[in-house]
Amino acid sequence: MLLATSPAPWLALAGILGLLVGSFLNVVILRLPPLLERRWQRECATILGSSVPAAAEEPPGLVRPRSRCPACRAPIRAWHNIPVLSWLLLRGRCATCRAPISPRYPLVEAGTGLLSALVAWRFGFVPEAGLVLVLTWVLIALAGIDLEHQLLPDVLTLPLLWLALLASLFHDGAGGLPVSPRDAILGAACGYGFLWLVFQLFRLLTGKEGMGFGDLKLFAAAGAWLGWQMLPLVLLLAAVAGAVTGLALIVTQRHGRGVPIPFGPFLAGAIWIAALWGPAIVERYLSLAGLR
Repeated sequence: MLLATSPAPWLALAGILGLLVGSFLNVVILRLPPLLERRWQRECATILGSSVPAAAEEPPGLVRPRSRCPACRAPIRAWHNIPVLSWLLLRGRCATCRAPISPRYPLVEAGTGLLSALVAWRFGFVPEAGLVLVLTWVLIALAGIDLEHQLLPDVLTLPLLWLALLASLFHDGAGGLPVSPRDAILGAACGYGFLWLVFQLFRLLTGKEGMGFGDLKLFAAAGAWLGWQMLPLVLLLAAVAGAVTGLALIVTQRHGRGVPIPFGPFLAGAIWIAALWGPAIVERYLSLAGLR
């Protein structure tokens, strides 16, 4: 088969697929939090026996209605919604009212395409690549939502966890992904349990909550995907990246000292790196430390 024997078509296909998925991920990042907020309002009203708070308009779904310009509300036509290319041709402005369009949209699309191509290059045309592509796309959505809303929704973290556990049943015993059921279950338990202990200790010492439960669930998903052995690497990468970014923002006065920084994007990035190069990084570290 061409895709299995020649890397170029597979890389191109994965990159184009990533661009298309990235366009949908923009919709997920934008629309999912309001949808969840409205659902929570309904659930609270049901429990309390009260009416649902009135809203100016119901939040749009993930598929319908069609995307609209947030400034003039004009529907975005299909040829104005081609990933990255349309934004460049329109020079970052709405085709109808010329209002500026956030560069976040092409960045998410281009980033998803690039990361998808990297996954295809790293693994080749094998089922493992398909699993890591799904992981990549969900991590991008989680990172984007957490950056804007400081929220890691259960509707994304929990399916990610369950998918890893189910995939572990097909472990072939040769290493790589998916990991064995034993490593996946231990990884999920250790991931959630360790951050839960950190959460409780931090709250006991400071009286504040240092992270949300979404971080705990995402770390549990990391353990299920990568196995318990990779959890120290994931946590180290995320913590270092978060600390460096936080210090840089404080030094440049772009972030207040007491303002929390979402941990989810750093955790998502660390999970992705560990999924592609985790064993190689650990092996290299042990070799440099003289432990191998």
